[in-house]
Amino acid sequence: MSRQMGDSQRRFLQTMMACGIVDEPGARRLYQYCCETHNTQQAPDQLDDFIDTINSKLQPLFMQIRKGISEDSGHQYYALVNMAVTDVTRMSSDYADNELELFVKTMDLIVGSDNGSASSTDILNSADTLTSKKLKKSETEHLLNRLVHDKWLNEKRGEYTLSTRCIIEMEPYIRTMYQDQVKVCHICHNIAIQCQICENPTCGIKIHNPCVARYFKGRPEPRCPACEDFWPHEIPEVRRPLSQSRR
Repeated sequence: MSRQMGDSQRRFLQTMMACGIVDEPGARRLYQYCCETHNTQQAPDQLDDFIDTINSKLQPLFMQIRKGISEDSGHQYYALVNMAVTDVTRMSSDYADNELELFVKTMDLIVGSDNGSASSTDILNSADTLTSKKLKKSETEHLLNRLVHDKWLNEKRGEYTLSTRCIIEMEPYIRTMYQDQVKVCHICHNIAIQCQICENPTCGIKIHNPCVARYFKGRPEPRCPACEDFWPHEIPEVRRPLSQSRR
């Protein structure tokens, strides 16, 4: 029998509905706050059990609080996702048809790239190929800003990547539509879009940059964990946990 959802879980869910996605330290702070506010017993290692109780009540509504990682930092996040629809039509209430078409083209550019990103120039050029109503340059730029604000895309120095929220929520769509292009990270086994790739043509495994940093830290010579060929890519620095980086 599933456990009943109490006031602490309801408050947690209300906050997730407002935020959409929170990092793991933020989720733990929210968990503690909700339990203290409603005098509910809580333990630091019971966050996932707490969320499982919420998810058991969300299941008939085809929603779920799902855990995922940031491809950029490797940090854990929790996102409230819609399980009823597995493609971009879930965004149709917020975006027009031509805007959704450009978002799909942007995903195509990002997933099909070598580094998991697409430049603003390439996205602006793809706007000229829309089969639906064309978007002006200013309209495309405004749309990209909206997609970043709504946490579907990330932007850094004119380069756009899929956000953590997008990957968590769109995972079934990404796996189906890009099954020949998308692999999972050899280390963490999550979808790998921003990643490094083994250059051995018979291997070709993908590893997220944060996973690369952690796996090769302290190793005298970086070698592929699958085929043992020399790993020719630059090894990034290990990113500190969010709880430490904010001190």
